[in-house]
Amino acid sequence: MEEVQLQLDDDRQGAFILTDDGQQVGEMVIGLSGEELKVFHTEVLPEWEGQGLGKKLLEAMVNYAREHQLQVIPLCTYVQVQFKRHPDLYEDIWNQSKP
Repeated sequence: MEEVQLQLDDDRQGAFILTDDGQQVGEMVIGLSGEELKVFHTEVLPEWEGQGLGKKLLEAMVNYAREHQLQVIPLCTYVQVQFKRHPDLYEDIWNQSKP
């Protein structure tokens, strides 16, 4: 069973880590600054691709942003594409004023 956990360091940099039976199979690298959550990179191990795991990471990040009233700056291509495809789902957290 896959599980997503947020790991942050003292500088509020880190990642949402996706594990399956203790093995890391994916991550979404983020940084927090003030009221902003920047998403830098999303990656799933090649052998785990095509199973919707990127979507699980995205959902965890979105839930966290909403819970903490953060604006997301999607620098990661995957997150940019998802936000652009479904703007109505993310308009409340998407900071479109920054690249």
